[in-house]
Amino acid sequence: MPHNSENATAAAQQVELIINRLDHLSTLACIAAKLIPKLSQSQVQLSVLIDIIESDPALTSRILSLIGQHNIILPDGRFSLVKALDKLPAHEVRNSILSIKVSQDFGEDNDTNADIISRKKGLLLHSIAVANCAKEIAETASPRMDPQLAYYAGLLHDIGKLALDETMPKSYARILDQARAAGKDTYETERENLGTDHTIIGKRLAQKWRFPNLIETAVWLHHSPTVTISHDMPQARIASVVQLADSIARQIGLGWSGSFGSPEPTEPIARELSITSEQLDHLRQQLCKTVEKKSQILGLELPGDQKKYSEILHETTAQFARRETELTNENRRLQSASSHLNFIKDLLLGVNSATTVLDTAVNLAIRWQRFYQTGRICLFWEPTAGSQVLEAVTVENLAQCEIISINAPVEISVIPEPISNNFAIVNAHDYLDWMFEQLDISFDENQTKLLPLLYGGRAIGAIAFELHYPGDMELFEESFGKSASIAGTVLGMLISIQRQQQYSERFANLISSPKEIFKAPEPPKTKNEPSRSIPADISIKALAEMAAGAAHELNNPLAVISGRAQLLSEAESNLEKKQILEQIHENANEASEIIEDLMIFAEPPLPRPTQTKIAQLIDESIQLAGRKTKIEEMDIQIKIAEGLETVFVDSAQIVSAIANIITNAAESYGGNVGPIEITAESEPAGNMIQLSIRDNGVGMDAQTLQKATQPFFSARPAGRKRGMGLAYTARLVQLNNGLLKIESEPGLGTNVKVCLPCQ
Repeated sequence: MPHNSENATAAAQQVELIINRLDHLSTLACIAAKLIPKLSQSQVQLSVLIDIIESDPALTSRILSLIGQHNIILPDGRFSLVKALDKLPAHEVRNSILSIKVSQDFGEDNDTNADIISRKKGLLLHSIAVANCAKEIAETASPRMDPQLAYYAGLLHDIGKLALDETMPKSYARILDQARAAGKDTYETERENLGTDHTIIGKRLAQKWRFPNLIETAVWLHHSPTVTISHDMPQARIASVVQLADSIARQIGLGWSGSFGSPEPTEPIARELSITSEQLDHLRQQLCKTVEKKSQILGLELPGDQKKYSEILHETTAQFARRETELTNENRRLQSASSHLNFIKDLLLGVNSATTVLDTAVNLAIRWQRFYQTGRICLFWEPTAGSQVLEAVTVENLAQCEIISINAPVEISVIPEPISNNFAIVNAHDYLDWMFEQLDISFDENQTKLLPLLYGGRAIGAIAFELHYPGDMELFEESFGKSASIAGTVLGMLISIQRQQQYSERFANLISSPKEIFKAPEPPKTKNEPSRSIPADISIKALAEMAAGAAHELNNPLAVISGRAQLLSEAESNLEKKQILEQIHENANEASEIIEDLMIFAEPPLPRPTQTKIAQLIDESIQLAGRKTKIEEMDIQIKIAEGLETVFVDSAQIVSAIANIITNAAESYGGNVGPIEITAESEPAGNMIQLSIRDNGVGMDAQTLQKATQPFFSARPAGRKRGMGLAYTARLVQLNNGLLKIESEPGLGTNVKVCLPCQ
C-alpha cells in the first residue's frame, strides 16, 4: 500500500504494466453458454448475436477493438455496432469472440471464486442498467446526443473495475472491502492503494483498444465534476449523461457498482442536460423492466451456469471435432485436386506455338508415369485418313522414352468402341493384343489399363499404362478422367493445327506447281499460234480434296470463335474490348468465307447447259458487274457479228464469269471508268463463239499475267479483295467446255478472250 507520492507512482506504474498485458476482458459462463451454440453453426448470422454482444462489456469492447484495428469509421451521430459488424470479416468476428476467456466457478464450496463470480454478475447488471439509462437520457437531453454512443459509453464506463478484478481479483477484493468499511467510493480507495483508479485504467484500455473518443471521455470523466467541465469541454457532456445514469442506477439498486459512497446528486446534472424531474421519474420507472429483459437475454438468472456451460462446451467441442474431421478430409481432397492442377499446369506450360503433337505426346506420357507412379506406358493417337500406321510413345521405367510406329489392323478400330465416345477405364489386353505384339517392351496383362484422350466428345488417342495399385481405382478414376480430358483437348488441338498446316503446305505446293494446274486453258492454236494443253483433271481433284479437308478442320473452330466473340462483344461494356471482340468476330467470318470461296472454286456445281442468247448473256453480265462495282452506268460498247445467236452453256455460270471480267476492266481505270469494248464473233472452225472484253486500263506485266487466274492472287496492295475473280472465271469457263485467254501490256490495257461452245 503506497504511503507517499513515490510509492504511489511506483504502484501506479506496476498496475499499468499489469493492465497493459490485458488483451480483453473475460465473460461469464452463462453468457458463453448462450453464445457458443450460435457460433458453432456452419453459417453464422452475426445479426442474431448482436443482442448478446451489446449487453456484455467484454464482448462489446472486443468488437470495438476489432473495429479500430480495421479503421472502420463510425461517425458521431450515426454510431451502429450492427453496421460495423457488416463491414468486418465474419470469420474474424467469430474467431475474436471465441477467443474470449470465460470466468469459471470452480465449485460451490469455493467461497472466494463464488464471490468473484457474484461480483462480476453484479458489475455486469450495473453496467447494463447504466447503459440503458444513458441511452434514454441521451434521447431526452437537449440538445440530443447519439443514443447508441451513449449506451456503449454507459456499458463500458466501469471497464477499469472489470480489468482490476480480472488481473488482481484477491487484491481488488480487499480494496472493495476497505471501501465498504470506510463508506467511500471505490475510486478513492483505489487511489490510496494503487496510486491510480479505475477511471484512469479504463481510459488507458479505451486508448489501447481504440474506442471512439466520446466513449473514452465518458470512461475517464464519469466520476469528475462533469457539469463544470462540460462548460469548457463540450465533448464531456457524454460523461455527464453517464454520470447521471450511474447515479440513477445506484439509487434504484440495480446491480452492484462497487462504490459505497453517496451517488452524485441527480438534479444539477439533469438541469445541465435540460431534463425535468418528471422525465427523471419516467426513466427510473422504465429502467427496471429494461434491465430485466437484458438479464434474460444473457441468462444471468439461470441456475447452474458453470454446469450448463461445461455441457455446451463439451457438445460444441465434439461438434468442432466432427467438423475438423470433415475439413481434414476436404483438405486432402483439395490437396489432391491441387496436385492434379499442377500436373495439368505443367503440361500446358510445355505447349507453345512451336510445340508439335509428338513433343506433347512425349511430355504427357513421361509426366503421367511420374505423377501417377504407374509402370510402363504406351500413348498413341489416330493415324491420318487413309493410313493404318499410327504413331506412339512408349515409356519404360525411369522415363525411358521411345517413339515408334505401329501397324494397325484394317479390320479393327484403333480406338476400342467402349472408350471411343466417352470416358471409361478398361483392361488394355482385352482390346490391344495386336499393338502389344509389336512393342519391344512387355506390359503386365493383369495390371495394364486403357483410357481415352477425348477431344470434342470423341477419342483421338488413348493411354495404356500399368496400374500398380488396382485397389485404389475408384479413388483415382475421377482424377484420371480430368487429367485425360485436358490432355486430350491439348493433343486434339495440336493434331488439328498440324493437319491444317499440312493442308496449307499442300495448297502451297499446288499453286506453285507447273502452270497447267491453275492456268486457264487457251484457245486452240491458229496458224500463227501454238496450242496449250488443258489442265489435268487430277490437279483439280487434288485441290478439291485439300479444300474439303481444310473446311472440315477449320470451319467448326472458326464458327465457335466467331460465335463466342459475338456473345462476349454483346455483353462487354468496355468499348476498347468490345471493338477487339468485334474484330475477332469479323475476321473469323472472313476466314470462313475464304474457305467457302476455296470450296466453291474446287467443287462448283455441275453446269446445266442450255441454248442461251449471246446478247442476253452480255446484258446480264453488265448488270451483275454494275451491282458489284456499284457503278450505275458504264461506258460499254457492244458489237455482235451477224448470224451469231446462241451458245450452249450454263447461263448463270457464264454470266458470273463474264461479269468478273467486266468488273476487273472497270476497276483497271482507277477513279474514272473508261470505255470497255465487248465483241462477239465466230471462231474459224465454226463450233465456238469468241467473246472479247477489252479495256484501256493499267494493264498487267508478264509476271502478273502469268498468275492472274491463280486463286487468291491479286496485284492490289494490302486491303485488297481475295483475288478469286479471274480464278472463278477460268474455272467456270472450263466447266462449260470453254477456253480462256488473256492478253495484256502495262499502260495499254487488257483483252480477255472467252471461247464458248455453240452446241
